[in-house]
Amino acid sequence: MNFAQAYLGRSGVRSRGENLSLAFAPNLRRDRVSFVGNLKDPLRFREAVSALHAVVVSDLKFKPKDRSAYQAYLKRVQAREASIRQLAFQTARKELLDRPEEPLSPDLERQFDGLRAKYWGARQKYSNYLAQNDPALFRILVPCDPVITVAPDVLFFECFSKDESSYGCLTADRDAFEESQGTALGTTNVDYSLPLYEEFQRLRTYRRTEFAIDPSGFEVATEGSADFREEKIDLPPAWLRGFMQLQAAMSLPMRKVTVSREGLYNLLAYLKKHRARKSPRSVRFELNPGSPVELVIEPWEARITLHDHPYAGDKSETIRVWGRDRLLTLARLLSIADGADVFLMGTGLPSFWSVRLGGMRFLLGLSGWTANDWTSGGGALADLAPPVEPSEDLLGDVATAFRESPTRTFAQVQQRTGATPALVAAGLNRFALLGQLVNDLAGGVYRWRQILPVEASLKQVRFDSPEAAAAREIVARGGAKVKRDDTVAGLRSLVGQADGKDVEALLDADDKIIRGQCSCSHYFRFKLRAGPCRHMQALRRAAFGERPVGTVEQWFRSLRGGL
Repeated sequence: MNFAQAYLGRSGVRSRGENLSLAFAPNLRRDRVSFVGNLKDPLRFREAVSALHAVVVSDLKFKPKDRSAYQAYLKRVQAREASIRQLAFQTARKELLDRPEEPLSPDLERQFDGLRAKYWGARQKYSNYLAQNDPALFRILVPCDPVITVAPDVLFFECFSKDESSYGCLTADRDAFEESQGTALGTTNVDYSLPLYEEFQRLRTYRRTEFAIDPSGFEVATEGSADFREEKIDLPPAWLRGFMQLQAAMSLPMRKVTVSREGLYNLLAYLKKHRARKSPRSVRFELNPGSPVELVIEPWEARITLHDHPYAGDKSETIRVWGRDRLLTLARLLSIADGADVFLMGTGLPSFWSVRLGGMRFLLGLSGWTANDWTSGGGALADLAPPVEPSEDLLGDVATAFRESPTRTFAQVQQRTGATPALVAAGLNRFALLGQLVNDLAGGVYRWRQILPVEASLKQVRFDSPEAAAAREIVARGGAKVKRDDTVAGLRSLVGQADGKDVEALLDADDKIIRGQCSCSHYFRFKLRAGPCRHMQALRRAAFGERPVGTVEQWFRSLRGGL
C-alpha cells in the first residue's frame, strides 16, 4: 500500500522557561487534528510512552547475516586472493600434519560464547548508531509513524511493531489533562523519530508539561518552508495484514483475567531470570469458575496463583498463549501500575495485556508469533473470520451508527442496527479488519477511526494460503480421520488419512508440525519448506477436534465459548 505523509517541523520536547512543551507534528496529508493541554502526571506518561516506543522499534525476527559488503570485497581482490589462499592453505596443511595432536581446551566453549557475545554486542551498538543517524534506515525499522486519535473522552496512540508481532496502544483520559483547548477531533499520524524517545526522558513531575498536537501546519503555506518535508510510504503487505488481522481479533469476544501488580511482577521477574532452551515456551492459563487463576510458565511448570480475583467464567478451560518474551515491555510500567487485565481468545491465538495507570491505560497485544508465517500459527486468525460475508445493508447500518456517535458499546450498536448479536459481531469484525474502528478493551466500547490515510481493501488485508483453505474444506466435509495419536518424549505423533491420502505428522510441544510424510504433490515438491501440505494440516485439525462452522450464529457461539 502506498500513501504520502507530510510534516512541518519535527516532534520534540521544548523548554519554555521552567516548563516543558511536548509538541507533536501531525501529518498534513490527513484531516486537521489538534489538542493542547497540560499533563497532570508527566511521570506516568513518560513511562507509558517509553513502553510504547519499545513496541514501535521492536523487531525480534531472525536476521540473516548481511554479506553484500563481503561479496563486493571478494570481487575486488579475487585474482590476487586466489594465489594467496592456495599458498596459505598448503603452508597451513603442512604445519598441521607436522604438529602433534593436542587435546581441546576445556574452556573452548566458554571462550566461544564470550567471543560470540562480544561480536553480537558490537553489531547491536553499530545497528543502534545507524538507526539514530540514518533516517532512511529508520523508515525501514518503523514502516508507519504512530497514529494518534483525539476522541471526545480520550486520546490514544497506536503502533504496530516491525516484526508484525506486537501491537501497542496508550490511552489517556481527557481528565488526565488540565486546561485542554484548541481541540479538533480526528485521527492522524504524528512525526516520530528515535531522538524523540530520548526527549521523552526529560519529563519530570516538578515541571509543568504541556501536551500539544500542533495544528500550525494546517494554517500556513507550508510547501516552500524549510521545515516542510514529504515522504512516500510503501507499507509491506505482510506488515499491513498482520496489523489489520490483530485489529480484527480485538473486535471478537474474549475471556478476561484480572492480574494484580504483584502477579504481573512475579511473571515478568521469572521470565527475566529464566530462558527456555526447549519447547514449549508458552504461558498456560488454567481457568476454573470461582477459583483463583493459575499462570503456569512452561516448560518449567512454574505456577503463579492470582488470589485477588477468582475467575468469573462459566466453564473450566486451559488456554496457552505465546509471545511471552515481549511481555518484558511492561516491566517499565510496574512501578506506576495499578493492576492489569488480560484478554484471551484461545490457545495459540492473540492475547491482549491492558495495564491500568491511573488516568491512562497501556495495551500490549501479542500475536503469538515472531514471523507471521505457518510455523507459528499466523494462519490461525483466518479461522476467526465469519463464515459468511456481512451484507452491505448491515455494514451501512453499522457505519451510520458510528458516524452519528464515534463511540458505542456492542449493545448500542445492536440496538441501533436491530441485527442479531452474531451479525453485529461480523459487521464490527469487518470494519476492524479494514482499519475503520478499534475495540477499546479496557473501556468496553468500540471507537470509529481510520488507522491509515487511505482505505485498505479486503484483498490487501485478508490472506489465507491455499493449503490452509483446502485443509479447512477437508475437515468440513469429514475427510480427515486420525487412526493413531501417540505422545512420546514430548512429541505428538499423528497417523491417519486426509482426502484419501495416508498422512503422518509429528508435532512438538508447541503443536507445530516439525516432521511429516504424505504422498501428495505439495509434499513431494517442497517437503516442509513451504509449510505443511493440506493433508497434514487437516489431520492436525481433526486431532484437535475441530468442527466446521456453518452459519454466522454457530461462528459467534463458538467464539464465545465459556463466556
